[in-house]
Amino acid sequence: MAVKGAPTWGYAKTPCSHPGISDLGSTRSGLAFNLSFRKWECCCLGVASAQRAITPVEDEKPNLTGAEYSGAIQRIEDNESRGFHKDMNLLPKPLTANDLSSPRDGSKVRVAYQGLPGAYSEDAALKAYPKCETVPCDQFEAAFKAVELWLVDKAVLPIENSVGGSIHRNYDLLLRHRLHIVGEVQLQVNHCLLGLPGVTKEELKRVLSHPQALAQCEMTLSSLGIVRINADDSALAAQMVASTGLRNTGAVASARAAKIYGLDILAEKIQDDDDNITRFLILAREPIIPGTDRPYKTSVVFTLEEGPGVLFKALAVFALRGINLTKIESRPQRQRPLRVVDDSNEGSAKYFDYLFYIDFEASMAEPRAQYALGHLQEFARFLRVLGSYPMDIIP
Repeated sequence: MAVKGAPTWGYAKTPCSHPGISDLGSTRSGLAFNLSFRKWECCCLGVASAQRAITPVEDEKPNLTGAEYSGAIQRIEDNESRGFHKDMNLLPKPLTANDLSSPRDGSKVRVAYQGLPGAYSEDAALKAYPKCETVPCDQFEAAFKAVELWLVDKAVLPIENSVGGSIHRNYDLLLRHRLHIVGEVQLQVNHCLLGLPGVTKEELKRVLSHPQALAQCEMTLSSLGIVRINADDSALAAQMVASTGLRNTGAVASARAAKIYGLDILAEKIQDDDDNITRFLILAREPIIPGTDRPYKTSVVFTLEEGPGVLFKALAVFALRGINLTKIESRPQRQRPLRVVDDSNEGSAKYFDYLFYIDFEASMAEPRAQYALGHLQEFARFLRVLGSYPMDIIP
């Protein structure tokens, strides 16, 4: 396998007599691309070489002895007698962070997501890449590592929900890992109440699902008087209902999960808010080359110098150039969570250091975006472009 380099955007400062302002006072020819005071440079980070694993042919038959064959038949019969839609042992097993095998045949894009088959993240992956091979991962970080270790080509992970807010864990992982945002997916979330075949919703006494899914269906579940039990994933909840065979237990999950695990849909669209949208990020080892042929969004993360009004000045660099901000998120800086500031009267005071994540509607191919980040660099101790990518405007 060829070793590839992952380009990373960075800044190299050069002196300027009027830093950050030269693009605002004039629109004469040639000035738009005059980036002498801030020059974008692209450097390559070495990627450790990965060795391709040998994979069996898909239609190879297992070589079983008579006793093993009889045991396999017995397991299948046991599953069928319990009313399973299919043998769940045949479903893909989630990758773990320690799984270093690399089964790839190169026939189609492999996309990692967090959860089990039938999760909303898998729906988002299939929306982005309809013919992709989806690869479930047990945790968000396992999906990041799967891309870094060349186990998959892309990862699709949730970053915010219109009802539940931001997924802070993935913001932290974006900074910890050197992946690039190459796209986004907006997915309409339609929660369904699932149960075993033949069960009515009035028979349910308890329901399983992810805590956010349960919170988003508060009114419907309260009207039914159902006890809510948290699960790690909505698809896992559906799998648990199918495997336990308890008729008084249901799950809140997607319609695809009902089909996969052989459950009935007892009620559809049970969420309290009809406009329930989750935004997902598409991550890859290498960035895409931004263009101007369609609406683009750029995501950056930075920290600021100490001083009054610094955050106002940082945000003003976008307003001065007519760039619309669509998202701002702050997270504590883990490497140095506290800063001690001397105070001659009160001794010392402690303040938190924060990272600021910002999404804005502009492509890095546009001079105004380049000038804005050049101006921002004057106030920032650290600045990193996470990605410049096409916007998804159709949930």
